[in-house]
Amino acid sequence: MDYKRTTADKTTKTRNLNEFNEVTENVYETVSMISKRANQISQDLKQELYRKIEEFTSQSDNLEEVFENREQIEITRFYEQLPKPTLIAINEYLNDQIVYRNDENGKGVVNEMVLEVQQAIENKENKERAKRAKR
Repeated sequence: MDYKRTTADKTTKTRNLNEFNEVTENVYETVSMISKRANQISQDLKQELYRKIEEFTSQSDNLEEVFENREQIEITRFYEQLPKPTLIAINEYLNDQIVYRNDENGKGVVNEMVLEVQQAIENKENKERAKRAKR
């Protein structure tokens, strides 16, 4: 998922606990599910950040090192300004974008977002852009 276009809040806010009971009927299970998804998001963002920073690293020292460091700093600042993974996971949960199921042992398993849901969201956004472009 493109976390740069997320509509999640950038700051924490008070939530109604009843919203978290709807799917699992257990607040603790819901918190566990959201935390697992937040860990997945965190890993994805971390890998993406490292890939982008690697593009600007060089093996030799040169005079342009200061310029390269500025680019790395700008990329890092951008990622620091994104909503925290927990807030993104809460937003996904409240928008029914997290797939949750119980395995054979009765333990909850969180899958990454279903591609169909993600594609539906992207298709909707593309249609909205096309409508705006026609205007």
